[in-house]
Amino acid sequence: MSQKKLQRQRIRQQTEEFLARGGHVSNVDPGASGQGDPNARRLHQQSFTPSGTTERTPVPEVVAAIEARKQAKRLRHTAKPKRSQPKRKLIYDDFGEPLRWEWVDGNGATEKHGPIDTSDSTD
Repeated sequence: MSQKKLQRQRIRQQTEEFLARGGHVSNVDPGASGQGDPNARRLHQQSFTPSGTTERTPVPEVVAAIEARKQAKRLRHTAKPKRSQPKRKLIYDDFGEPLRWEWVDGNGATEKHGPIDTSDSTD
């Protein structure tokens, strides 16, 4: 029997025991709330500061300077083309042993570095 079926069976059994001991289940209208006053301010909505909101002085020249710096930064980043740098790739032999390093650039071209394979040459 699955865990979910066992849980349902346990809840059903506990409910029947509750009703057998004289317990009562009351019906609640749809949309009813357990809160006393629906207009009351909830505890989690209260502020940490006892005072109300404060007036702020607008400073448009400071905001304009910040926005100008942001815009200049965006232009600087978009102007540079991204260069692909070569990456080092380890080449393995048929047995999984490291054989040599190859440099692979952004265009897919490889440049071999490492020991030269002389097994194909005839003496």
